[in-house]
This record gives sequence, structure tokens and C-alpha cells, in this order.
Amino acid sequence: MSRHLIIGASGGIGGAVTAGLTGEVVCLSRSADGLDITDEASIARTLDRLDGTFDTIFVATGALAVRGHTPEKSIKALTAEALTGQFLINAIGPALVLKHALPLLPRDRRAVFAALSARIGSIGDNQIGGWHSYRASKAALNQLIHGAAIELKRTHKQAICIALHPGTVETPFTASYAGHHKTVPPEEAAQNLIRVMDGLTTDQTGGFYDYAGEMIPW
Repeated sequence: MSRHLIIGASGGIGGAVTAGLTGEVVCLSRSADGLDITDEASIARTLDRLDGTFDTIFVATGALAVRGHTPEKSIKALTAEALTGQFLINAIGPALVLKHALPLLPRDRRAVFAALSARIGSIGDNQIGGWHSYRASKAALNQLIHGAAIELKRTHKQAICIALHPGTVETPFTASYAGHHKTVPPEEAAQNLIRVMDGLTTDQTGGFYDYAGEMIPW
């Protein structure tokens, strides 16, 4: 029976992915388990309690507005506090989860480590500017995932480490920012992401993919 670990399972996407998976699903969140991804000690303590290995480790955490700072419309609105907050939650936290989750990835079979990124973190796709802190934090996450995937090839030859863009999902997370973008229910987004994770091969590790399995430019 396959085993899956969901980090951020109390959120809209995390909860929907949890519901859409088959097999044993272990759910972790701040609200239920006290897991604080901005605190490495909390991450280590929580993950160290887990036994065995997982076929999927999915990090569904993230934030658009941090410490009262909403996405910037202009570089003039940029602050060090906003940048720091975004990096801590959207890049540093997931990277530290991966660091401490390495013993939970099997070495003898296929496994997927996936973290939620966002198309807006693509440098090549950025045509309008704005949202500087959020964009930069997701671009940093993509780089961290890519670098980790290179290292994982040496020790976990069947592991796939990827960043995923779920589309614009109907959650409280996006309610104030969706605007005219097409949105999808969390359940549909979850099925899309699960299908992508199930279909990836080791040749695609280190990549940045959308909900349809299409590669997104860095």
C-alpha cells in the first residue's frame, strides 16, 4: 500500500490532495500538529516522530500576504519585512521540510517530493512586474527544489523532486487576488496535481510544472 505525507493538510489545496489520494495518508499542519514551517526546530521535531518512508511527500504550504503585507503593485512599495516574511514561508520553510524529510524518502523505489510553487515565480514568464516579494520567494523555492533534485539523484536514484503550479484555486488564500483569472475548485486542482505527480518520470526531476504537466520556464 502506498504511503503519502501532506505538509499543510489543513489548507484548501492540502486538504483536497489528502482527500484525493489512495493508500495511507499522514497529514501534518500547524493547526492540528503544531508544525511551524518557519521554525526549523519544529520541522525537525515533527518529522523525526514519523516512521518508515513515503511514496509522496507534498508540501502545500504558502502565503500571499504575510505580516499584513499584501502583494506589491510597484517596486516602490517593497519593504525588507515583506521580503523576509515571504521568503521565510514560501521558500525557506519548504526547503527545510525537504532537508528533514530526506530520511523519509525511500532509496529502493520511486518517490515524489513536490512543493507548491506558482507560475508567478517564473522569471521568464514575468511580463508585468509587481508582486515582487511573492515572485522572488517562489523563484527562490524553484531554485532550491532544482538544486536538491540534482543531489537526490546521487542517493535516491528513483526520486522525483519538483515544483508544482496548481493554477488559480478557489480558496481563502486567493479570494482577494483572483481578479479575472479563471479559478478551479480545490478538488479539481488536487486531481490535476495528483495526475501530474503520478505521471512524472525520473527524467523530469528538478523541474517546474503546471497542473497539466507542462513545463514552466524558470
